[in-house]
Amino acid sequence: MKAEIGIIGGSGLYSMPGFEAQEEASLQTPWGSPSDNYVLGNLAGRRVAFLARHGRGHRLAPSELNFRANIYGMKSLGVERILSLSAVGSLKEEHHPLEFVIPDQFFDRTNGRGSTFFGEGLVAHISFADPICPQLAGVVHGACQTVGVNAKMGGTYLCMEGPAFSTKAESEVYRSWGMDVIGMTNLQEAKLAREAEICYVTIAMVTDYDCWHPHHDAVTVNDIIANLTKNAEHACRVVREAVARMPNGRACQCGSALAHAMITDQKTIPETTRKKLDLLIGKYLV
Repeated sequence: MKAEIGIIGGSGLYSMPGFEAQEEASLQTPWGSPSDNYVLGNLAGRRVAFLARHGRGHRLAPSELNFRANIYGMKSLGVERILSLSAVGSLKEEHHPLEFVIPDQFFDRTNGRGSTFFGEGLVAHISFADPICPQLAGVVHGACQTVGVNAKMGGTYLCMEGPAFSTKAESEVYRSWGMDVIGMTNLQEAKLAREAEICYVTIAMVTDYDCWHPHHDAVTVNDIIANLTKNAEHACRVVREAVARMPNGRACQCGSALAHAMITDQKTIPETTRKKLDLLIGKYLV
C-alpha cells in the first residue's frame, strides 16, 4: 500500500470525480492513531492517499488532532507531496468567500500542540522561514487558473487554537498585523511535513469574513454551509487538476530538510529514539 501524493481534507473529497478508491489503510504510528483510515487509490493516473483531517463525520476538534500520527502515516505510505485543504475565515476585504488563498506564511496562535517529531535525546532545528513548498504552490495555483477558481498566491495563515472563533478584538488585532486568513489546523501540519521532508501546501478555502466584518452578523449558518459545499466542489476540480499536472521529480529543498537540521551527536542518540524516528532520519545516521 503506497502512494506518492497525499490529500488532507474533508469527506467531500471521497466522491471526487475520477478518484478510484481501491483500499483503506489502518495505520498505527509511534505517536498513536491518525484521524482515520487512509483511503488509497488512483486519481488522474497517480497514486494518492486521502485522509479526513477531523475523521469521517467530523469527530475530532482541532485541538484533539494527532498531527504527528497524521503526517507520519503519510510518510510511511511513501507520500512525497501533501495538498492540504482547509476552510478559513478571511481577514481582508480582498479575500472573498468562495475564493481560495494559497498562503506562503503561517503565524502561530496555538497552545502547546505536538508539532515536532524530535526530542527524547535527539534535537533538530529545521529551516521554516519559507514553510510552503514553492514548486507545489505553483502547481496548485496553475490548477486553480485552469479550472476557473479564483485563487490568490501568497499571504499569511494565522493558526488559532479554537474551537471557538475569534472575538472581535482578536480579529481586529490580527488584521492590524496584516494577517490574511484564519484557521485552526494547518501550521502543525506544515511543520511536521517539513520535518518529514514532505512537500506541503495549504489550499485555504474562504467560507466567510471573520467577525471583524460589518456584515458578519448577517451571515447565517445556512450561508456558511452553502459556501462550504461550493468550496468542496471547487476543491475537487482543483485537486484533480493539480494531481494531473504534478511533476514527476521534486525541484525543491523539501526532500533534504533534515540534512543539516540535527545537531545532536549521533553517538549519544538513545537507541529507542533511533528506532522510533528511523523512517525520518535513517538515511542520515551512520
